[in-house]
Amino acid sequence: MRTRRSLWSLIAGTAVLALSGAVGVAQAQDKFIVVASTTSTEQSGLFGHLLPLYKQASGVSVRVVALGTGQALDSARRGDADVVFVHDQAAEEKFVAEGFGLKRLPVMYNDFVLIGPKADPAGTRGLDIAAALKKLAATPQPFVSRGDKSGTHAAELRYWKGAGIDVAATRPAGYRECGCGMGPALNMASSMNGYVLADRGTWLNFRNRGELAVLVQGDPRLFNQYGVMVVNPARHPHVKTELAQGFVDWLVSPAGQATIAGYKIGGEQLFFPNAR
Repeated sequence: MRTRRSLWSLIAGTAVLALSGAVGVAQAQDKFIVVASTTSTEQSGLFGHLLPLYKQASGVSVRVVALGTGQALDSARRGDADVVFVHDQAAEEKFVAEGFGLKRLPVMYNDFVLIGPKADPAGTRGLDIAAALKKLAATPQPFVSRGDKSGTHAAELRYWKGAGIDVAATRPAGYRECGCGMGPALNMASSMNGYVLADRGTWLNFRNRGELAVLVQGDPRLFNQYGVMVVNPARHPHVKTELAQGFVDWLVSPAGQATIAGYKIGGEQLFFPNAR
């Protein structure tokens, strides 16, 4: 009788240990956050460099949903992300003002560049983006627009407006909208031997260049700032606030900033940290 009781005690104890182990594994697997970000941070290769180092430092996995900035912010508004990491400051500040995000923090910057055929049949080459777009609008040369409400698309529309051209009302003859991410837009421009506005990071990581080259760069208006925000748990209680804030804190810390600065392709730095 005593032996039978001992056996049952052993079985029960083993079951409790197994259950405890299963719970521990589940909790360990649950240490992840979802980051809604731009296609440029993914397609430039930055996240492939950054996130393994963050997981090594914190034990937390980051699952990235790469969208245009507008779509990324909309995803966060629905509560489908814990963090937003994008590059349209006006839209980001509106997101915070509406109560969907906590404090917006600058993280890094690079710049936009106008890409086009090396022969530059539209004569755009130079330092002035507005002058380049005016010349481009006067020709039938193909121009690929993201057309996806991304940060790059928003910047492109500002540059057309600055050139005195309302592409919504009167589109240039060669204007094409792809409704796609930065990588596919570059592929489309390459296949058409056309022009496209791109962030420098994705361009440097782009392999299918064909006859394309950087034609316009160095205009101060081409500055491209990235910001990061934790989604407001007051709007979406399921947001993993502590883990999300830990990721944001790391990004703007000396360690995170050094990791961003350390990402290079062919010896060229893609992003420049500027957290304050």
